[in-house]
Amino acid sequence: MDVRKIGQIAAVALGALLVSTSAFAQESGGIDFIEMFEQMGAVALAIAVVLFIMSFWSVGVAIERIYTFSQAKKQSKMYAPLVAKHLKDGRLKEAIQLSSSKDYRYSHLAKVVLAGLQEYQFQQDSAGGATLNRDDLLDTVRRSIQRASALTANDLKKGISSLATIGATAPFVGLLGTVVGVINAFVGIASSGSGGIGAVSAGIAEALVETALGLFVAIPAVWFYNYLTGRLEYFNVEMDNSSSELLDYFIRKTAH
Repeated sequence: MDVRKIGQIAAVALGALLVSTSAFAQESGGIDFIEMFEQMGAVALAIAVVLFIMSFWSVGVAIERIYTFSQAKKQSKMYAPLVAKHLKDGRLKEAIQLSSSKDYRYSHLAKVVLAGLQEYQFQQDSAGGATLNRDDLLDTVRRSIQRASALTANDLKKGISSLATIGATAPFVGLLGTVVGVINAFVGIASSGSGGIGAVSAGIAEALVETALGLFVAIPAVWFYNYLTGRLEYFNVEMDNSSSELLDYFIRKTAH
């Protein structure tokens, strides 16, 4: 995912949000967020922009992973009975061709099964399978499947760790903005020479907005992380079961 594109989306969305909230404020007599952001100091404004970028990054990662996971589940559900039929009929080459098809490029099961089938076929084609005995052949296939499972699991986890990072750090980034806002409130008191509400209102409002932004970013990121982690664990169980079933198939096939 391109960082510059995420930044552009965040900037456009931030502008749209500010325009909409400003229009709402003018109609309802509420808080004018555009005016508030214009009154923010450089540090507070930079923190707000960082929080918006973190928010859109987490949403972008979540949408991409949810799409990938849904395709993986859909394609694997279609793939499993077809490859099982090929294996039951002893058509290994057709099973390999099916597993490498672009129609199942998102399927985590196809990637794992393909690695085992290709390794088994390679060993069988090497001098008619005479180079390895049965135990070594099965051990070689098992290691190939384990490598494919590890690589596939790592590919499925892509980007999910960033959701955990955003969920854990966004409240602290918002807290930093809160501290900056409180400092600005005290600066307002010092410059005006009085402790009236007018002297501190801008700084306090700035602090509360930064706190709200931090929570607004962190809560969805944690939700997305927990949801995707649960889906990932389900996929890992599926890959383990498929690996075990494929090894059982090879054990039966080489028992003769």
